[in-house]
Amino acid sequence: MEFQNVRHFHVAKGARSRCLKADAKGAIYLTTKNGTFPISLTSLNSQDDAPTQDAARIFSATTKNVTSLQWDDISDDLLFTNSNETQDYDNVWKNNQKRSINDAVSRNITLVLENLLKNYENSQLPTHGKGYPTVVQTNILIRSMGPVSELDMDYSMDCYFRQYWRDTRLSFLGPIRSLSLSIKMLERIWRPDTYFYNGKHSYVHTITVPNKLLRISQHGDILYSMRLTIKAKCPMELRNFPMDRQSCPLILGSYAYSNQQLVYQWQNSESVNFVPGMTLSQFDLISYPYRNFTFTRREGDFSVLQVSFNLQRHTGYFLIQVYVPCILIVVLSWVSFWIHREATSDRVGLGITTVLTLSTISLDSRTDLPKVRYATALDWFLLMSFFYCIATLLEFAGVHYFTKVGSGEIVIDDSEWEELIEEVGGDAFAARQLAARRRSSSRSATNCNFSLPSQGACASEGEDLPAPEQTSVRLTMERTTQTERRVPRWRQLLYCLAGDDRYRRQRQIEAGKRGHINSVSHIDKAARVLFPASFALLNFFYWMIYALSSDDFAWSDNPINTLSH
Repeated sequence: MEFQNVRHFHVAKGARSRCLKADAKGAIYLTTKNGTFPISLTSLNSQDDAPTQDAARIFSATTKNVTSLQWDDISDDLLFTNSNETQDYDNVWKNNQKRSINDAVSRNITLVLENLLKNYENSQLPTHGKGYPTVVQTNILIRSMGPVSELDMDYSMDCYFRQYWRDTRLSFLGPIRSLSLSIKMLERIWRPDTYFYNGKHSYVHTITVPNKLLRISQHGDILYSMRLTIKAKCPMELRNFPMDRQSCPLILGSYAYSNQQLVYQWQNSESVNFVPGMTLSQFDLISYPYRNFTFTRREGDFSVLQVSFNLQRHTGYFLIQVYVPCILIVVLSWVSFWIHREATSDRVGLGITTVLTLSTISLDSRTDLPKVRYATALDWFLLMSFFYCIATLLEFAGVHYFTKVGSGEIVIDDSEWEELIEEVGGDAFAARQLAARRRSSSRSATNCNFSLPSQGACASEGEDLPAPEQTSVRLTMERTTQTERRVPRWRQLLYCLAGDDRYRRQRQIEAGKRGHINSVSHIDKAARVLFPASFALLNFFYWMIYALSSDDFAWSDNPINTLSH
């Protein structure tokens, strides 16, 4: 039975068949000896208003290209029967109808794909020979980002990377608007050779299966999505560390196809997005601008996409772990200005302790930083702290040079020492006691104000002096400042720096002959004011320069030329 150029034709089979009650929407494919054809089923009812007996068994086929159909070519599965005898039989018919349509569609999807890929060449671009390039649109959804490593100058992120393009060779007709296919189909179709220009180590997640998605629409629009962990290079400028800003780029494009064959574009104005609530541990994400541009390589011009993640570092960690401890250690070193100048071991020990503590903090703060050729902002602050701690030690060295002569130590020449040793029979301790008594007696005879409180006026020349045992002799006595007014202060400083031993012994002898009580060194008094004031001033300029200065990001901050190969 043959029908020529008809849109509606009647099909009869068996005595059981009565007026068809088909209720289906869309189109399915019929497979016959002549080939596979799309058809649509229309709704017909066998009620009292049914047209005639000729409409008893109607199967409506709509097609554009079919000019003849043989009934024997149609599968028995697509024959529908309807009976108005009972309602149960009608329900059974409806269920059979649905199952028949689903089975036919599922069987024919495989046949459609086989027909589409029958003459498909996966090595050719979708627009091969058409005179214009294939356009690949891209978007990224970032799930997490970090860590950002200053030592390796890279960063990592976990994202969904999606690509869209149109391949009209894969367009089809049917009731299904899009097909979600197995990733095995990726090996049989063309897909863009996207790679990351500044990538270091990126991979696709494969647990529990490769995290990829392939979807094809009726018009040949293809969605290719995958979940990636990307580790990319991030050139950093650490001069302002830890008050720095960094711009970490992600640059992607085709590895082999020039911009005459393949063009990359961001899909829309929101092509780069983040999962709500995503944060970084050490940085604040300021902005993430993206752009399309052309990159010239030795092989030609290539279409490239770039997104730059502009980051600003958190300084709270470094304030707590580095800056505040360094300031406190420097302040602690100034305590030596209020310690008695004769406590040599105390002041030296305090100065050395502060220097060693700063060394430990400095080494610990540099652990996660690369060995760059320039000094960072943190390095300058540590150097400034070192300078003040060492200056405290040098200040005490100057105080010691000028003031140690008044400590009460007995200055004895070699000839005098030999005479004392002979007098006491070789006992060094007794020789020192004898020298102290003699020096104390000579001072008491020349200075009335230096006598003990219980004594009255100075004894006359004819009176006997108190016995040595009754005189309380201080072996360690405070002395006045050690500057000699007859010698200019700048010359005294030169003597101190040169380590002139002759001048030092002369000052020791002069100080030993003085009889008045000393106070604090003038150097210590000046240091108590100059050190804190200068340190506060330097800190003010330091924070003004580094903390308040902020440069705007520009695309030139991450030149693509450094990534050429």
